[in-house]
Amino acid sequence: MKSINQIDFSEKKAFVRVDFNVPFDDAGRISDNSRIVAALPTIKYIMSRGGSCILASHLGRPKGKTKDLSLSKLIPEIEKLLSTKVLFSDDCIGEKTESQCSDLKQGEVILLENLRFYEEETNADESFAKKLSNLAEIYVNDAYGTTHREHASTATMAKFFDIKSPGILLENEIRSLKKLMDNPTGPVTAIIGGAKVSSKISVIANMLDVVDNLIIGGGMAYTFIKNNGGAIGDSIFEKDKLNDCSKIMSLAEQKNVNVFLPEDVVASNEFSNEGLKKAINIYNIPKGWQGLDIGPLTISKFEKIVTESKTILWNGPMGVFEMPAFEQGTLAIAKSVAKATSSGAFSLIGGGDSVAAIKKFNLQDEVSFISTGGGAMLESLEGKILPGIKALK
Repeated sequence: MKSINQIDFSEKKAFVRVDFNVPFDDAGRISDNSRIVAALPTIKYIMSRGGSCILASHLGRPKGKTKDLSLSKLIPEIEKLLSTKVLFSDDCIGEKTESQCSDLKQGEVILLENLRFYEEETNADESFAKKLSNLAEIYVNDAYGTTHREHASTATMAKFFDIKSPGILLENEIRSLKKLMDNPTGPVTAIIGGAKVSSKISVIANMLDVVDNLIIGGGMAYTFIKNNGGAIGDSIFEKDKLNDCSKIMSLAEQKNVNVFLPEDVVASNEFSNEGLKKAINIYNIPKGWQGLDIGPLTISKFEKIVTESKTILWNGPMGVFEMPAFEQGTLAIAKSVAKATSSGAFSLIGGGDSVAAIKKFNLQDEVSFISTGGGAMLESLEGKILPGIKALK
């Protein structure tokens, strides 16, 4: 795979697949611009090397062309962050778009309209991909969050380019995952949380070949406790995944991996910040109560394991951290990951909720790497080769 710094961009047009699928608040303002910020190094690099950038992204899941999902509303934010004028094409293919891209001068940037306004994008249509490829001489994919999708702009169109590479962000994502999965420095600890076991089973199974310690928290822990015969009250669990929990525990034992489940939890009589709450043994949660965070004994145990680790993966919160009453477990994990990092550990944070938590607690600058891909990262951790990365080889 060619690296971006091996490419001569001088007087060349680069088609840059970015992930600008950003969230908006009720007033229609961008509520989190981090995906745009993450793509800036690649865009600036190409501009500084005398190239011009044709930026392409999707936004949401439109059914046909809809004004509220037009990428035109991103222009002011991109211009502010790049400190330069950004042109806009109200389509992503067609004669007008081809003309606009053809007229691009060195150092100029144009943003194409939402790729998903065409169903051919998600269908990986070859003809559509060819039309996109006609706009540029170089293909750069910097949208890690979409590399697990076999779409026209993320996989199909790469075949039409002799010169192609990952962008700086995607290259960093690949490097960080390699650091975790290929000969990591031990002890290696994976902290897996979130609501469901079902979305993480194959990740956990694959991680058992790499990790020394597996910490399981969040809502998924109750399925494991239920499988162990515990009384979990009204806590969430997945009845059809109990057998998978047994398999994971058995596999971990075979591979000499230490599995740590919560000992106590902070339970409440209602799913709200205002309900009654108490710390209780996780195996003895009474009816009418549900576990919404890990408890003080568990926090202490998990903190010790994390701070003694040299390589850390964190995917999924320890509880309902969005409510202040149940944020302590997730906050403690975030702080201990930051502490381990300051002592020389490599830490990789991935998954929307974990990233949201690390930002909520303002610790994003105190960990080694924050992944921009939710589903893409999970599939990478499962050991899958992602279509968007495979297409660059």
